[in-house]
Amino acid sequence: MKNALNWFEIPVSDFERAKKFYETMLACELMEMPFPDGRYGMLPADMENGVGGAIVQGDGFTPSDKGSIIYLNGGDDLSIPLSRIEAAGGKIVLPKTSIGGNGFMAHFIDTEGNRVALHSMA
Repeated sequence: MKNALNWFEIPVSDFERAKKFYETMLACELMEMPFPDGRYGMLPADMENGVGGAIVQGDGFTPSDKGSIIYLNGGDDLSIPLSRIEAAGGKIVLPKTSIGGNGFMAHFIDTEGNRVALHSMA
């Protein structure tokens, strides 16, 4: 097994609002994919060599700030996507924090109420 994680889904209530939030924070475009009885927006991923994920709206997908926390790639310096969170409608709940030789992390609440995190080495 290469990775314990191979796919994740972030539940959203308002697809357009969440799509705009993640596109703004990550400075990318989410590609919408067909999804029965809902909507699905792919986050950037190297599907041959890495882990991928998406935002998803539909029955059974309920945003939450409880439970598992997904760490998104903060790029070369997580201060950059972190600086876009509040302007995009999210809330930083743990600012950029050193985790020693493992880099830096930060937690935020997205526009849908999910607790999500960022990680980078700088």
